[in-house]
Amino acid sequence: MTDKAIRSFSVRLSVPFHHVDPMQVVWHGHYFEYFEAARDGLFESANINLESFYAKYGYIFPVIRGSVKFIRPLRYKDIFVCTARVLDIKRKIVIEYEITRESSPARFTTGRTEQVVLKMPEAEIQYEIPVEIVEALGLRT
Repeated sequence: MTDKAIRSFSVRLSVPFHHVDPMQVVWHGHYFEYFEAARDGLFESANINLESFYAKYGYIFPVIRGSVKFIRPLRYKDIFVCTARVLDIKRKIVIEYEITRESSPARFTTGRTEQVVLKMPEAEIQYEIPVEIVEALGLRT
């Protein structure tokens, strides 16, 4: 993908009290919420509304795989940046994530999600991402 545009989006967030565990670090499950905020911002910045694809074509875009690598813990009131970057968009939407604390350029967390396109109500997998999404993200297959 070296000759193709790579669309990315960053969101600035703060760790709320209810996201930390008894050890005063962010509970591991909340990192997917941060990834979702960045992914949602990425799609919104490209004028992609996944709900409209359901209304128009009956397509949904479930996350079928997700991974997280915890490098350093986030703590209560940390201000951090979560960046979502499109890696691939041929058969599925593959997005990588990076979390850095605002006060440090070091990576705190990395991750990745994969989404497919399903035609509802049959839940039939579609083997190509809709061209409107590919073009909105500035990528060519």
